[in-house]
Amino acid sequence: MPWTQNLSVGISMIDDQHKMWFQKAEALFEAGKNNRAKEYVGELLEFLDDYTKKHFADEEKYMLSIKYPGYQEQKAAHTAFITQLNKIKSDYNSSGGNLLVILNANQMILDWLTKHISNMDKQIGEFAKKA
Repeated sequence: MPWTQNLSVGISMIDDQHKMWFQKAEALFEAGKNNRAKEYVGELLEFLDDYTKKHFADEEKYMLSIKYPGYQEQKAAHTAFITQLNKIKSDYNSSGGNLLVILNANQMILDWLTKHISNMDKQIGEFAKKA
């Protein structure tokens, strides 16, 4: 599932990071689907983990800078997602690199991310327009 304009938050830094996130998540999905090297999948998982933490930190810093009232709820959602991502990495490693784990997990990640952007991140953009 690619990033589409209807997922735009209206804040270019956040939108650009979301686009990159979707590109890498799609690459991970394709790698799993095409039975690419397990090392490549592992590298992509590491990238997603690092990038997600950076993105969430940037987004949280931005929310604080505009005194966004939904900050705590967003922070809790981000923390929950990082926990999920850590579990996926752990499941992948403990399964010996089972690519089915990645395919299932990736769909869950993309679903979560799409819902999170649509339901929560867009509210940041709405608030920023009024601020």
